[in-house]
Amino acid sequence: MKIVIPGGTGPVGGILRRAWSARGHEVVVLSRHPEELEEGVRHQVWDGRTIGPWADEIDGADVVVNLAGRTVSCRYTAANLKQMMDSRVESTRIVGEAIAKASAPPRTWLQMSTATIYAHRFDAPNDEATGIIGGSDPDTPAYWEFSTRIAKSWEAEQAAAATPRTRKVALRSAMVMSPDKGGVLDVLLTMARLGLGGPVAGGEQFVSWIHETDFVRACDLLIERDDIAGPVNLAAPAPLPQRDLMRTLRKEAGMPIGLPATRWMAEIGAWALRTDTELLLKSRRVVPGRLQEAGFEFEYADWPAAARDLVSRALRRARQRNHSLDPAGSATMKR
Repeated sequence: MKIVIPGGTGPVGGILRRAWSARGHEVVVLSRHPEELEEGVRHQVWDGRTIGPWADEIDGADVVVNLAGRTVSCRYTAANLKQMMDSRVESTRIVGEAIAKASAPPRTWLQMSTATIYAHRFDAPNDEATGIIGGSDPDTPAYWEFSTRIAKSWEAEQAAAATPRTRKVALRSAMVMSPDKGGVLDVLLTMARLGLGGPVAGGEQFVSWIHETDFVRACDLLIERDDIAGPVNLAAPAPLPQRDLMRTLRKEAGMPIGLPATRWMAEIGAWALRTDTELLLKSRRVVPGRLQEAGFEFEYADWPAAARDLVSRALRRARQRNHSLDPAGSATMKR
């Protein structure tokens, strides 16, 4: 297949690029700045807002997977929130326009969305049929509503696109866990190895996640299944409280302690890391109703097995990086 990935230079894009290019698919990434990517992956520059030569790549493609959007790992200032909204809505709009103009439009458009669209809750899991969409959640900071508003606007823009020959799927994705440097797991594992991976504000808030292998496999299924359209939750079937998730990470990392953090301590830590506490404190209890109805079987359905695989690979890569940077090791290799 020919697969076009707008916004495909980030961690999630890297997971998909590597998997699909390794199978021999033609992969084209659209981003603002040219980068050296994997062998077999081409790059085209776009601005995410206007039609340009990049649109020729979509004409004749089999699949478009739009991942474009400013990272949410930032301070939630008015300016950053506006960029988060605009980058998602504008890129989705222009992808829809390119598909609409194509003489041979792709048959499938997978559009990144987020599990954050659901309400902050502890009482029951959110699936696509019965889940509660957030926006007026009790006992939460008022500004959390904006994250839900972004997700709603993101999905609404795809739904409104006039692309009758292209099936549209919104990927309500949980945190995609991979051993890659700079990804979500990298941050959490670093905290665990430093002894800082204890419960945050009690640690009862649920964390939804999906292993990178299952994320790719789920995207494969959604590309193949012409009968599936609309929102689909991409999350493992076993979300768990934050304290349990971090306890498992500490065990796999060989760190016996994890210092707890109160809400105000989390605020200080988030400020130092230039991020926001919503990412730590919102309870995201999301389950993959439609995937399981479609017969999808997870290779990593529970967190202990996923963490065991991911941490062992992350630590192995870290050792390899350290060895490659060691002068003595480099000299030995040269000799």
